[in-house]
Amino acid sequence: MAHTKAAGRARQGTPRKGPRLGVKIFGGAKVENGQIIIRQRGSTFHPALGTKMGRDFTIFATKGGKVNFRTLNGKKLVEVI
Repeated sequence: MAHTKAAGRARQGTPRKGPRLGVKIFGGAKVENGQIIIRQRGSTFHPALGTKMGRDFTIFATKGGKVNFRTLNGKKLVEVI
C-alpha cells in the first residue's frame, strides 16, 4: 500500500489568466477621456498633465488628446497633450 498521495489532478493548480499589465496606448496615439493608458503594479510611470492614477496604479486619461511619454528628474511621466 502506498504511503504517499498520487500526484494527479488534485495537486495541479487551475490555469488562471495573467493580469494583462503593460502599456495599452503608446506615445503619439490619440486617446479619449477615461481611456486606460498603462496598467502596472507599483508606480513605474507617474501621471502628468491630462492623466490620473487609479488606486491599482492604472494611469488613465482625464481629457482627450495625444499621449506623450517623457522623463523628468529620473521619473517616467505620462501626459496627454
